[in-house]
Amino acid sequence: MHIRSLENRSFLLLVAVVTLIFAWTIGGFLLPLFWAVVLAVLFTPLFAWFRKRLRGRATAASLLTILTVLVAVVAPLVFLSVLVTQEAADVYRDVASGRIDITEPVATIERLVPRLGQRAEELGVDFDGIRERVATSALTVSQEIATRLLAFGQQALTFTLLLAVTLYLLFFFVRDGEKLQDLLVRALPLGDPRERRLLTKFAAVTRATVKGTFLIASIQGAIGGVAFALLGLGSPILWGVIMAVLSLLPAIGGALVWVPAALYLLATGAWVKAVVLIGVGAGIMGTVDNALRPILVGRDAGMPDYMILLSTLGGLGTFGFSGLVVGPVVAGLFLTVWEIFTEEFGPADDNHAMPALEPEPATVLEDESVDLDPESTSRAD
Repeated sequence: MHIRSLENRSFLLLVAVVTLIFAWTIGGFLLPLFWAVVLAVLFTPLFAWFRKRLRGRATAASLLTILTVLVAVVAPLVFLSVLVTQEAADVYRDVASGRIDITEPVATIERLVPRLGQRAEELGVDFDGIRERVATSALTVSQEIATRLLAFGQQALTFTLLLAVTLYLLFFFVRDGEKLQDLLVRALPLGDPRERRLLTKFAAVTRATVKGTFLIASIQGAIGGVAFALLGLGSPILWGVIMAVLSLLPAIGGALVWVPAALYLLATGAWVKAVVLIGVGAGIMGTVDNALRPILVGRDAGMPDYMILLSTLGGLGTFGFSGLVVGPVVAGLFLTVWEIFTEEFGPADDNHAMPALEPEPATVLEDESVDLDPESTSRAD
């Protein structure tokens, strides 16, 4: 018995070491692996629809799903990235050449409110120094944005490789998703009901984050970009994309772009345009965020708004752009693990009776629920 126990412990140690070494080996492809899983969660229902129309031909259905991802997701993002890169380079050139005078609002304030200028001079405020610092800061920011976007464009080969790996993995994840899911449940030593519940939470948070957050961001970015274009503000595509990215952050949003733009219009005397932009930003864009975010994100993810905000910001700081999805997913799993722990091991009394852990009907990839019936699992195998 002692020898058998020693063998089991040694084998478990070997499993852990080999797994860590494998994870370290493929470390450069963990993000493509993650995005392949995310896309599989999102597009498996479409795969199921294709497979039904093709009378069960899974390989053909998976190929059609990949083609749909390329046409509906990858191609528009690549085209938009090219336009944004061009506009960012144009903005930097205009600021550097002086065609865009970012110090104009300061000069306008001095011209329209001379008393303010006199009072500021009495208080030791140096308007010339302010103009110089504003110009330097604007040039630095525009240069940084243009440099980062151009660097992204120059890394096209790396991006193409990672995209190819993602799509390659996606093909198998979509085609063999049910088998891989069942294999994962059998392999993990956590108990099948817990594993199914965690997989369900992963799928729910992923759907809510990607479909909800990115949809809201796209709508707000489009509204902001159109408003900038109609009001004659430069680089509407660039600023629309920036507003869309900032809109991914709950409670912050594209106001970081349209509020300074409105102040700029007010300072330069374009009162009507400023009022229109404020109305669009606070009225339309704010309404979209307040109306859709609780419905598409909070309710589906099953997490409070503050947890979504903290996890999104934390994920963004730790994992970069992918953290916008990784952060909420980790937070969802964190909450689910503690819910399970509380239900099974927390103190229970008459007033706070903890329900026993029951298998949740849930499908992680194809439906909103996973069937925990052993007979259905055996049929899926």
